[in-house]
Amino acid sequence: MKRRDFVKKTTLSSFAALIGAEIVFGSKMYEGYKPLALQDPDPFKMFNKNKEMIVLNDRPWNIESLAHLLDDKITPNSSMFVRNNGLVPEDIDAKTWTLTIDGESAKQKKTYTLEELKSKFEHHTYQLTIECGGNGRAEFDPPAKGNQWKVGAVHCASWTGVRLKDVLEDTGIKNDAVYIGFHAIDQHLSKDPNKEAISRGCPMAKALQEETLLAFKMNGNDIPLIHGYPLRLVAGGWPASVSGKWVNRISIRNKVHDGAKMNGTAYRVPCEPVAPGEKVKDEDMCIIESMPVKSLITYPKSGAMIKKGQKLNIRGHAWAGELEVAKVDYSIDFGATWKSCNLESPANRLAWQHFSATVDFPQKGYYEVWAKATDSQGKAQPMVLPGWNPKGYLNNACHRIAIKVN
Repeated sequence: MKRRDFVKKTTLSSFAALIGAEIVFGSKMYEGYKPLALQDPDPFKMFNKNKEMIVLNDRPWNIESLAHLLDDKITPNSSMFVRNNGLVPEDIDAKTWTLTIDGESAKQKKTYTLEELKSKFEHHTYQLTIECGGNGRAEFDPPAKGNQWKVGAVHCASWTGVRLKDVLEDTGIKNDAVYIGFHAIDQHLSKDPNKEAISRGCPMAKALQEETLLAFKMNGNDIPLIHGYPLRLVAGGWPASVSGKWVNRISIRNKVHDGAKMNGTAYRVPCEPVAPGEKVKDEDMCIIESMPVKSLITYPKSGAMIKKGQKLNIRGHAWAGELEVAKVDYSIDFGATWKSCNLESPANRLAWQHFSATVDFPQKGYYEVWAKATDSQGKAQPMVLPGWNPKGYLNNACHRIAIKVN
C-alpha cells in the first residue's frame, strides 16, 4: 500500500480526541481504518460524560442527563446532554477552519478564519440556557415520535465567543433581511453530501441580540468536539436546535430560512390547540421560538429518605426562555398549597436562575416535592402536561421528586 493511503492527520487527531489519548502509532494506520476503541464505542469515555447519563440513540448520538447531575450552577461538560441530527465530524483542523457569511440579504460574501474572528471582534462571555425543544417528550400521551427525553435535555454552561451581530454587521446586512440560517459540517446520516443533517436559524431580531454568540470556548476551555468544536452558534432561551454546532457558514435570508429541519412538523407546534392524537397540517404548525417557563429540582435525588423531624434542603434551577423567572414555589401536597422558594437573579440575561428552600414534613410517609416557576409576565408552569402536539415539544409541567420520611 502506498504512503498516500495512510490515514490523514486531521482524521487521526479527530480519532485521538474521541478516544481521549494519543494514538501512538496512528501514522501507520491505513486510510479507512477505524480504531477498535471506536468500533464499539463507549460514549461516556469518548465524550467525557457521567456514566449515569442515558444513551437514547447512537446514530446519531443523543444522550440525556439526569436531574441530580445538573446540580452545578454552571453545567460541566460531564453532565451536558447531547443532541445530534447527523454524524459527528471527524476531519477538523481549527487552523484552517473558516466561517462564510453569505445569502441574498448579505451586502457581500465574506469569509473569516477562526483566528480572524478571535482577533478582529470583541470577546464576550455569557451563561446561556440551552434546552432541547423535545425535553419532556416521554410524558406525552399518546406518545410522540422522537427521542424520549425525560427532564435532562437542558444545561446552562458559560460560553465565550464573538457576537453574531458584530460579524453580520461587518459583512453588511441589506434592508430586506428577515432571517439567518446556519450551515455546518456534520454529515447527514445517509452520508449523502447533498443533504444537510440540520440547517435551522432564527429571525434577525434574535440573531442581533447581544447574547447570541459564535462561540469557541465553553466553561473557559475549547468547546468539546461533541458540543461543536471549533465553532458553534449559541442562542440561549430558544430551542437548542437553533444553536448549531460545527458552524462554517451563516446565510442572511430575505425570507424564513428553509433549510433542513425547518419545514413540516420539525421544531413546530400547532398554531392553535388540538386534541391529543389529532393530525395537524404542516401549514397549521408554527415555529418554536422562546422556550416556556420551567424548573428542575436538582437536589436531593428523587427517592431520598430522611428521618421524621428532619428538615430537607432542596435546590434547583428555573428558566423562562427570553423572559426572567419572577418566582419559584414548592408543594408537598400535590399542588393543593404552595410555599415560596428563595430565588437568585440570573448571572446575565438568558441564564437560568437558582432556587432553594427548606422543607418540613408533618409526619412519616411518602411525599412528592413539586416545583413551579412563574415568569416575569405572570405565566406559571402547569401542574400537568400542557397541550399535546404531534412531536411532543414544550413539556413544561411541574418537576417533582419522591421523598420518604421514616
